[in-house]
Amino acid sequence: MLGDPVLRERAREVDEFDRALRKLAKRMVRVMRDAPGIGLAAPQVGVLQRLLVYEVDEGEPQALVNPEIVAVSEETEVGEEGCLSVPQGRVPVERALRITVRARDVYGEPVEFEAEDLEARVIQHEYDHLDGVLIVDRTTREARAALLRAGRDGAVPAGAADVPAGAEL
Repeated sequence: MLGDPVLRERAREVDEFDRALRKLAKRMVRVMRDAPGIGLAAPQVGVLQRLLVYEVDEGEPQALVNPEIVAVSEETEVGEEGCLSVPQGRVPVERALRITVRARDVYGEPVEFEAEDLEARVIQHEYDHLDGVLIVDRTTREARAALLRAGRDGAVPAGAADVPAGAEL
């Protein structure tokens, strides 16, 4: 949760593609779904490894190991984002609409693909977690202040309750 120092650290590269890594990815998918959410990075479960999982559009859950965002579109969009580690509400965050991702799967096989719209937003959000960056760092000063105030007061910012829980990243 926000305030835990592990969320501000840069995760380490994964160098062993073993059974333990696959078990961690499966556990993260369960945690993500139970939350409920659509993305989760290993630092959010206290593991400083460059691993993220996500599931958009009722698709198959995906795991990306040592991901790199190698290209981003010039076209961006501001959208409301929530975060399982910052449950106080949602804030506006500007993200690229399309990205190219290079990573490995949980078996160590290389993958490269283009993502757009919600998938691109989720990957960028979770990728930020791998570098110790949170949505409070990417939003406006006013939205950050409201979110932090809500956390301190135990309140949810106006409008946050109108957003389906499954939309949390």
